Amino acid sequence: MADADANETILTRDAALLQDTVREAGALAQSMFRTELKKWTKGASSPVSEADIAVNDLLETRLRKATPDYGWLSEESADDATRLSRRLTWIVDPIDGTRNYLNGHDDWCVSVALVEDATPVLGAVFAPTSGEFFFAARGRGTTLNDVPVRASSGAELDFARVAGPKPLVERLKPSPGDIKLHPRIGSLALRLCRVAHGALDAAFAGGNSHDWDLAAADLIVQEADGRMSDLSGEPILYNRREVAHGVLVAAGRDRHAGIVAHFRNRPLA
Repeated sequence: MADADANETILTRDAALLQDTVREAGALAQSMFRTELKKWTKGASSPVSEADIAVNDLLETRLRKATPDYGWLSEESADDATRLSRRLTWIVDPIDGTRNYLNGHDDWCVSVALVEDATPVLGAVFAPTSGEFFFAARGRGTTLNDVPVRASSGAELDFARVAGPKPLVERLKPSPGDIKLHPRIGSLALRLCRVAHGALDAAFAGGNSHDWDLAAADLIVQEADGRMSDLSGEPILYNRREVAHGVLVAAGRDRHAGIVAHFRNRPLA
């Protein structure tokens, strides 16, 4: 009982730390938004800017100073394999949707999760330009701007409320023909989070998403009585050596079950 109480106290402390830090990081990103920034490309085609690095530095300084025993995994930090031996690890995307951010579009966010033994226990996603602050703690539900939210119920599919890569969404169609699709949401974390308060009925992640795109949004959806998994229904595990993931879906509980059943019967090639 004492250990459980101690863990609860730590979780409460870390929840406050996470919310305060993500708000500060979002304010910094917003202050640099639509300004002249140094930018470059990493890997084959992934954009990065001085804003990404500045926000990452702020998050790392605040979070690691307060929790020096935790692991660290960020899109904008060199991977440190010692995270694999840590029970608790911060998983960070300083600016999810960097391409949109650099193009002056509003759909970008700061996304941070705390993962315990491969499963998120805290998650915060902040979209400063729209004022959306999603937060979830394991077993405590999800809030949007401090108001509890839930994923939409039901199993039917309104394709105008389903977001994700068009070829993937179209595989859900019961018959050939054009369908009205939801406008593209460039930030993957934000796309998934919008399932949590019913703005979307379902959202897909195409292949090659990463822990930092997903971990916070995963918990936010789950704690809003939604589900997020791969297309076979298997849960997503985080802070593994391999941090890339395949095609994923998030939706309310019943709708998620129907989508998973659909793809079990009609698997991707």
